[in-house]
Amino acid sequence: MTRTAVVNDYNHPQPGATSTLTLDEKVAREILKNGIKRPKGYTVSYHANPEVEKMHFGPKHPMKPWRLTLTNKIVLAYGMHEAMDVYLSRAATFQEMTEYHKDDYIEFLSGVTPKDKLDPEGKGILPYNMGDDCPVFDGLYEYCSLYSGASLDAARKLTNNQSDIAINWSGGLHHAKKAEASGFCYTNDIVLAILQLLLYHPRVLYIDLDVHHGDGVEQAFWSTDRVMTLSLHKYDKANFFPGTGGSDDTGPKNNANPGAHHSLNVPLNDGIDDESYIQLYQDVVGPCISTYQPTAVVIQCGGDSLGGDRLGCFNINIRAHGACVEYTKNLGLPLLVLGGGGYTPRNVARLWAHETSVCLGTELHPSLPAHTPFIEHFAPDKSLYPELSQTGRYDNKNSPKYLRDIVVNIREQLRYVQGSPSVQLQHVPPDLGAVRDEIEREIQEEKEAKDYGRRRKERGAGTRGEYAH
Repeated sequence: MTRTAVVNDYNHPQPGATSTLTLDEKVAREILKNGIKRPKGYTVSYHANPEVEKMHFGPKHPMKPWRLTLTNKIVLAYGMHEAMDVYLSRAATFQEMTEYHKDDYIEFLSGVTPKDKLDPEGKGILPYNMGDDCPVFDGLYEYCSLYSGASLDAARKLTNNQSDIAINWSGGLHHAKKAEASGFCYTNDIVLAILQLLLYHPRVLYIDLDVHHGDGVEQAFWSTDRVMTLSLHKYDKANFFPGTGGSDDTGPKNNANPGAHHSLNVPLNDGIDDESYIQLYQDVVGPCISTYQPTAVVIQCGGDSLGGDRLGCFNINIRAHGACVEYTKNLGLPLLVLGGGGYTPRNVARLWAHETSVCLGTELHPSLPAHTPFIEHFAPDKSLYPELSQTGRYDNKNSPKYLRDIVVNIREQLRYVQGSPSVQLQHVPPDLGAVRDEIEREIQEEKEAKDYGRRRKERGAGTRGEYAH
């Protein structure tokens, strides 16, 4: 039979000529170009699940989980995955999420559907603060369980000494409360992860870089001295969400309460710039470390504190934001790195890719690799480090004196912290992950024992005494 033109025009690709191998070669060149290699002396783990990226809050909602796709594509394009332990994170269980959240709230999340919004009276939705900010969408419970599970997995890698720095960019949803959603956040993965860390660490320092106050985490640990919360954020009680986190919000007013003076806030005005932000960060974090002496640190890296963010009001560039992460990393403590806010997806992706490189101790070339998927979204410069401080620039309303007063106030609060707190009287929840793993091992051992007994019987079938076993 005569070959058709279609068959004649087709040439089978030779080894090394497929698009996959070509991409691998490009990534390999980027690895060499940027000197990317596994860090010496410590391990970095990266926790992600592509199912989270598919979630959609709605066409007009500022929260875009697709920013995680952009982040991961940049990380992969530079080849940073080769220098980390990369894990496909699992979903958190109902039991794990109710270690903090109320059962009825998690049950509600597991059963609510977008059709429930058609109820003209909103019954069953309003009590949990669902609405425009926190919409009900398809896959809501899966979304909550996946980003929470990733933070739990990351925390467990730290407590098991399998990782020294654990990253989950899908986490950091710091506004969620015990029994309600808030500020685009449904379950508080940060609280769940810190509870996991407290199983092994006597003291945890939580640092929040989001432009919005980390109110949900602060509220969860308001009455304990085992967690110190430190939030740097825009503060305007009447006009900026959530309207909390003033300089006098330092924990319970009763000094007999263990949590007194353990909730520290850095309330900022519009327009803070790179130099002021970095200096302020070091001036407040340093004393917190030396006084409180945490044994682990959790940092929320909300990207809405960048200049030009859709909901932000600061003039901070990517490198300055990353300098805070680097300062924290250099403390040498177990570090959980989480995402958070950020509503200009291309800049959030740039930031989190850069801060991944900071965790690895790698300096990346500023031009995004040409093979980066969706690179057109980073036009016209296609740079990892665009000048963001001039994008919709805000006047800097943080005077040097105002910033000095903040530092003085923080140090004054730390005077009340009496060294390392005791942990003997604090309730610690069970490690559900460890319990589950132990149960699974017991089930497997029991199954193997039964299989062994069955094989013995089968070998004796048809012989004298075959029913004696």
